[in-house]
Formats: sequence, structure tokens, C-alpha cells
Amino acid sequence: MVQSDVKEDNPKGKRKRKYIPGLACLKFAPDEYWSPEEAQRLYEGPPHSPVRQDTICFEDCIRGMERMPSDSVDLVVADPPFGIDFSGKESIYNRNRDLVVDLYHEVDADYGEFTEQWMASLQKVMKPQATAYVFSGWNHLEDVLRGARLSGLTTINHIIWKYQFGVFTKRKYVTSHYHVLLLAKDPNNYYFNKIEHYPLDVWDINRKYKVGEVKNGTTLPLEVVKQCIEFSSKPGDLVFDPFMGMGTTAVAAKSVWRHFFGFEKNELMQPVIDERLDSTTPGKNYTTLQEIKRKNIDKAKEKYPLAIKYLKKAGVEIDAES
Repeated sequence: MVQSDVKEDNPKGKRKRKYIPGLACLKFAPDEYWSPEEAQRLYEGPPHSPVRQDTICFEDCIRGMERMPSDSVDLVVADPPFGIDFSGKESIYNRNRDLVVDLYHEVDADYGEFTEQWMASLQKVMKPQATAYVFSGWNHLEDVLRGARLSGLTTINHIIWKYQFGVFTKRKYVTSHYHVLLLAKDPNNYYFNKIEHYPLDVWDINRKYKVGEVKNGTTLPLEVVKQCIEFSSKPGDLVFDPFMGMGTTAVAAKSVWRHFFGFEKNELMQPVIDERLDSTTPGKNYTTLQEIKRKNIDKAKEKYPLAIKYLKKAGVEIDAES
């Protein structure tokens, strides 16, 4: 806890420091930080992995991971199929069917067995300090938790991503969240860089739609994937996605000076992914230290006016830090 130098009297006549809510947030800086220039040098430096980086293979991920070297990826972002009768073209989702790419692959086997298989392979390819973010709906959460446990991965966080995507219901609550499991290969030694002062395990990140955009049956928002990558990897690291879909993980990784590798079963997605990657400049979405500070200042102005007042009284130029 960060306290101010302001002291106040207490009933016993002793002096103590006065706690200023929000002051720690304003003084926060990540444990590790790289300037954009440093991040670019790491990105352009020697590869961190024997895997051919910045590559997407159009094949089944379980067969593909069997050929991958052990201990080869720094971070995993995985959004496996829903395991329900789903194509992304159903009328209840209020989409233009012509803009949804055909041949979205669902699981045609027992979902529990499928999950155990791909998660066991996943554990093998993760480096000792690697972590994995695995997304799941509530319907197969039990299978994912069991698959993680059987593969030797440890749950570090059970994150709830809040966003409204469910269809209208009459006899039950509308589904408005998704589960995100943060898993570690070694729970006592994994990489995590806290880039926010008080990061919550409930994420309120909206999905942004582009009118007329060709899409996969399902895809994660870029901001959600970017958050996973910036908290749990370093510039130049290799981010692996066994279910690439529209290539969002690849796009997010490239945009924050990370490399990518992954698999996608649907070959019809290749031109969509190529177009997205070609339009992404390396490092274009990299979060700078100034942006982190600006975000903290904006938050403090809204929620912690006393902290702003204290720092200004102490002669700190708040706006100049942005």
C-alpha cells in the first residue's frame, strides 16, 4: 500500500500517515516495461523458439502439435469450438449469412475426450514458464477444467469476461459472460507482468463489429486477446493458438511486437487471415508507458479526486505525465 506523507492526529496522541485512495494507482508502473524501440529490437532479434514463427498451418491442431518440439511456445491463447450444434449462420444471431465463412468445424466426437487430447498436447509444447488462456462457455467448462487438471496444468485465475452475446430468452437468464482460465505449466514459476495497478478477474470488454466484414463462425475481440498477450508475454515471444479462426491471436500478437504460430482446420479462412495480417503493422497497438499513465490519471480523475488534489498540491504536474 502506498501512503502519503500527510499525517493526522489520532485519539492516543500519536501521528500516523493518512491514506489517500487512488494514490498508488497514480504512482503505478509495470515491473517490466520496454520502450517501443526496445520492443521492436526484441521482435526483430533471434527467434525464441524452434517453431517456425509467424506461421499458420491449416490442419487439425492435435495432429499438428504431435510434430511440434516440446517446450517451444511462450504463451497460449485458445478458444476451442463450442461443442454445440453451431455454424455461426443461425438466424438467432442476427448476422448476414453471406458474410460468415463456410465450413466452421465443430467437434464431432466426445467433447471431453477431445478436450483431454488437445490439452495434453498443449502442455507438452508449452515452455516451463509458459501460461495458457483457455476460453470456454458454461456448457463445457467442466470438460475444460478436467482436461487442464489431467494434463498437469494448474488454474491460476478463473476470469469472467462480461459481454452480452446470448439470444433472447423467456424462461432463463440471458447468457452474458464467458469463462477464461489462466493456466500455468509450473504454478510456482510462470511469467506474469502486471501492467495495471489493480487488474480484476472480471473483464468488461465490448465486442466491436465492422459492417460488411467477412467473418468466421465465431471470433474473439482483438482487445481481449491483446490483454492476454501483454500481461503474460514479452516482446519477441511466441504466442500459440491451436484454433486460429480469423487469426485474431496472430493479428494481436503482431500488433504488440510478438510472434505467432498456430493451426486452423478451415482452409477457407486463409484469405481472410492473410488480409487481416497484411493490414496489420508490427507494433501498431503496443501499449506505451505514457498510455498506461494516462489511463491511470483518467481513472483517478473520475474515481479518486483526492489523490489528484494531493499530487497537484505537492507540485506534481499531472497532465504533463501523459
